[in-house]
Amino acid sequence: MQIYLLHKKNLMTPKKHIFRLGKPQSKNTIRVGNNPRVQYSGEASGSSVGKKVKTATSWGAVTNWYKEHLEKDDTYHAQVITPNISRIVQGAKGMRILDIGCGEGYFTRLFATTGAYVEGADISPELVTTAKQQSPSITYHVAPADHLSFASREMFDVVTCVLALQNIERIETVFKECRRVLKPDGRVIFVINHPAYRIPKASSWGWDESLHIQYRRVNKYLSSSKEKIDMTPGKEEGKTYTYSFHRSLQDYSKALSSAGFAVQRLEEWISHKTSEKGPRARAEDVARKEFPLFLCIEAIVSERKNN
Repeated sequence: MQIYLLHKKNLMTPKKHIFRLGKPQSKNTIRVGNNPRVQYSGEASGSSVGKKVKTATSWGAVTNWYKEHLEKDDTYHAQVITPNISRIVQGAKGMRILDIGCGEGYFTRLFATTGAYVEGADISPELVTTAKQQSPSITYHVAPADHLSFASREMFDVVTCVLALQNIERIETVFKECRRVLKPDGRVIFVINHPAYRIPKASSWGWDESLHIQYRRVNKYLSSSKEKIDMTPGKEEGKTYTYSFHRSLQDYSKALSSAGFAVQRLEEWISHKTSEKGPRARAEDVARKEFPLFLCIEAIVSERKNN
């Protein structure tokens, strides 16, 4: 999961706040298939599954910082994603929703307010513990998105995944797991950083002095990439890294189709922010409305399944 915080002086310049990962809490480790994730035994507070899972992209070590960030009112989560994802999910009493990559349960709790039955799953034991502390009535599981062993077939009406797929390597397996746990008329809904404009280490903002416009530079797009991200910038020793994954729109479309889904909705969501007064403020605001931050895709279970 990634959050982009912006400079106060130039709100169009993305800055990634990266942090150190925690250490595994058990020595009993096994590999889940060919996925480079480590799974170990143990039970998280409030978890219904006696499994703990660690991965190089877990946000467990920054649980407290992440929780404090989400408590603020002017976040993308609150101002952009919440109203849009609520409109699309349309949770209601009697609906069963699974929120994968749920983190500390921000959106899991949101969906539960609609009266729907909701469960959450995340790979981080620390985040799951925090989620359970904030909403003890909701069932949470420590599990990777591509191995939902706690869920039986055709168990849920909707599976959601908000700002987590870009930190998961095997999306094909994730979508197949979603298909397995969804009912025949089920939906999968996910939100990601827009893959056409927010590409790790391959996109940035630029300024054209002659035209007085803010533009988005994209160095590459179609090529999938796995980027090593420094989680301890400014530190000389004891460096820690994580990985972020870029895929094109057709990569997501093909993975969904192969898993047995058909895309029925695609939306692009822009920032709610405005620049402070300055010579570039108007151009920055125009660019902010032209280049969306987030992409949301809703796919439905299809009768046709490609293998």
